[in-house]
Amino acid sequence: TQSIEGGFADPVFNAQAVFRAIMDAMARPGSVQALSSLAHPPAPLSATAGAVVLALCDNDTPIWLDPRLQAEASVKAWLGFHTGAPLANTPPDAHFAFVANPAEMAALDGFSQGTQEYPDRSTTLILLVDDLASGPSLLLEGPGIEKTSMIAPTGMPRHFVEQWKQNNQRFPRGVDIILAAPGHLACLPRTTLIKTMEA
Repeated sequence: TQSIEGGFADPVFNAQAVFRAIMDAMARPGSVQALSSLAHPPAPLSATAGAVVLALCDNDTPIWLDPRLQAEASVKAWLGFHTGAPLANTPPDAHFAFVANPAEMAALDGFSQGTQEYPDRSTTLILLVDDLASGPSLLLEGPGIEKTSMIAPTGMPRHFVEQWKQNNQRFPRGVDIILAAPGHLACLPRTTLIKTMEA
């Protein structure tokens, strides 16, 4: 029953609310959008990541799960039942990648970068983080940010800022990131520049 329960109570309305939060977060990088627990997936997939997957994924969007999520049959069953999304065998095959353990994540360039003609064919990464305020601070600049914006997600990969610089340089190709924290999300589109401000 775990694979059947825990979806959106009001699929259309809930999906619109999540989609709007993601769009607002993409338009204003570093802004934190509140998101109530609309989905209740099996652990270790979080409520926020579960809501994102239900809003964005369907049977046309291959998804990749990191080893921690991949190891949970209940997570795969839940995703299959609620979205019909096929599981990608490798990171570059995925439209969306869900990462429960960002600190151990594969390098950003290991995911699909899109092409010059179709930059939107890149992978969007959904990183499950404990919160957006108590990790090392990241100072953000770029489109959608008035001067600078600051965010401090926990548990990010060690060389994340360096990898992100390379991601910027591949523009218009490159990955986008959704940071999924309990009750909140924030986004890092590929156009955003990150300057570290280590704690």
